[in-house]
Amino acid sequence: MFYFVKTPWFVKKMYSNCVWDIDVKEKTLFLTFDDGPHPEATPFILDTLKKYGAKATFFCIGKNVALYPDIYKRILLEGHRVGNHTHNHLNGWKVSDEEYFSNINEAAKYIHSDLFRPPYGRITKFQVAGLSKINYKIIMWDVLSADFDQEITSEKCAKNVEKNTHKGSIIVCHDSEKAFSKIKEALPRILNYFSNRGFKFDVIR
Repeated sequence: MFYFVKTPWFVKKMYSNCVWDIDVKEKTLFLTFDDGPHPEATPFILDTLKKYGAKATFFCIGKNVALYPDIYKRILLEGHRVGNHTHNHLNGWKVSDEEYFSNINEAAKYIHSDLFRPPYGRITKFQVAGLSKINYKIIMWDVLSADFDQEITSEKCAKNVEKNTHKGSIIVCHDSEKAFSKIKEALPRILNYFSNRGFKFDVIR
C-alpha cells in the first residue's frame, strides 16, 4: 500500500484551492477523524480528547450519522467540529460528478457544516470547483497517522505523527472499526507527546 505520511509540496500545489495546513502563530495542531461516528471508536476518542482538553474535527459519513445520531450529537455537545465526508464514502475519481455531488447533498441532510473532506483524498479539480462554488471549504491534510494500514503497529502510527507534525499541521486519524485497534493506543501517546511540548489541539474553523 503506497501513501505519503507527509504530504509533499507538489501535491499541495496541484490542489492549491484545498486546505492542507493552517497558518497559526501559536503552537496549535488540528487533529481530524474520518469515517465515523462509530459505536466504539468515537466514544473512546471523545473520552481521550476530554482528558487532554483537546478539540478535534470529525469528518463524518452521512449514513453513519443516521445510524448513530446520539454519538454525533455528543461530538457537537463537547465542542468539536464536524465536516461532510459524503454519505457512502465515495471515491471522487470512480463515480460521476452527478453521483458525487448527489451523495454529498444526501450527507448534508445529516451533517450541517461548510467543511468537506473527500474520502481517500480522491477528488477532481472539477469537483473541487463545484464544491467551492457552494461555499464548502475542502480540508485535506499535512500528516497521515496511517492508522488504516493493517501492516503497521500502533507505535508506528504515533511515530508517523510525532516525526512529521509542526505547528499548523492537519493530522488524519480515523474513528472506524478498521483503525480502532491502532488508534486506541496511538491517540493517547500523540496527545501526551505534543501536550508535553506546549501544543494545543483546536478545531478547524
